Amino acid sequence: MKFAVITHVPHIQLKNLYFAYGPYVNEMNIWSKYSDELIVLAPMQKADKTAMDCSYHNSNIQFVPIGQISLRGLQAVLNAILKTPKICRQIFKAMRQADHIHLRCPGNIGLLGCLVQILFPNKSKTAKYAGNWDPKAKQPWSYRLQKWILNNTFLTRNMQVLVYGEWEGSTKNIKPFFTATYSEADKVPMKPLNLKGDIHFIFVGALVSGKNPLYAVQLVEGLYKRGYDVCLDLYGEGIERNALEYYIISNNIDNIIKLRGNQNQDTVTNAYQNSHFVLLPSKSEGWPKALAEGMFWGCVPIAVPISCVPFMLGYGERGALLQMTREHSSNWRSNLEQDAQQLETIINDEIGFDAKRKKALDWSRKYTLDVFDSAIKKMINHETYYKN
Repeated sequence: MKFAVITHVPHIQLKNLYFAYGPYVNEMNIWSKYSDELIVLAPMQKADKTAMDCSYHNSNIQFVPIGQISLRGLQAVLNAILKTPKICRQIFKAMRQADHIHLRCPGNIGLLGCLVQILFPNKSKTAKYAGNWDPKAKQPWSYRLQKWILNNTFLTRNMQVLVYGEWEGSTKNIKPFFTATYSEADKVPMKPLNLKGDIHFIFVGALVSGKNPLYAVQLVEGLYKRGYDVCLDLYGEGIERNALEYYIISNNIDNIIKLRGNQNQDTVTNAYQNSHFVLLPSKSEGWPKALAEGMFWGCVPIAVPISCVPFMLGYGERGALLQMTREHSSNWRSNLEQDAQQLETIINDEIGFDAKRKKALDWSRKYTLDVFDSAIKKMINHETYYKN
């Protein structure tokens, strides 16, 4: 089977290997296990491989480099208009060759894939919508358009669209799904932690405004000023790093807040295992891997109630839902105080904290790579049966 992937994820080539963002590639390696040939359409960039990058396992891979496009700003839109016809021709050719079409959404390349796939109503197709599928969420028009096309059973036929959570108004195309990082073999006993010594918080994600790393810093800072022995490690890089460094130094909290940068999975896993809480005050998420990963090791998750996050946190039973809603909200300071008080309550109740840890771990360990692999295999078998 020829399996074609259309994605916006940037790739780099080293000799005969293609590398890209690790979590994406690791997932695609599972999908491609059930194909003879992998066709990847993605942007190619000249950059050094980072600790976050992984390579494809499939040795029979045909890589088709396509242009990167953006819709932010007039110049970017004009550039996208010039590039779009060629990209659409490349997508069309790959879809025509493929036995199965797989779209990675949301993204500008995913949007073009959504449009071109309309021309192949009889092809077997899947789409992974890795963003927030909540129909009430405020999102860019391009995201809303992708969701509308994928949800439309007249324009989008013979496709299973994998989304996070269950939502009203979804058509038969839409299938609630999940993602995973760890396997059944990783299920070692949870490391004992107590709240009598240093209390460790961890943030894993890009240092960008959408992830709100500053809110995480200020939340831990607030607990520190209340007299708690707390510390926060932030793993990731991004354009907010300089601003965070300035804030940390200006407020004399460099002794408790550390920017660790991008690290490999083993390093981050070790950090999860030694942390009490995993923080993610993000504005928008699909299935936040950082929360699921931290929960797998017994971190109590602290996050904003968006997308399927309330479901992941058991509506507060296995974590805490933050009051913070928007970075520039007029209630920012008030929300920060309320959230600090909420964490203070958890910290002062060790029995309750242990219960949340155990519930978080038990829930997350239901979603392993083994379960994910089995679900993908069943999906592909279902498609084969459907075609015949």
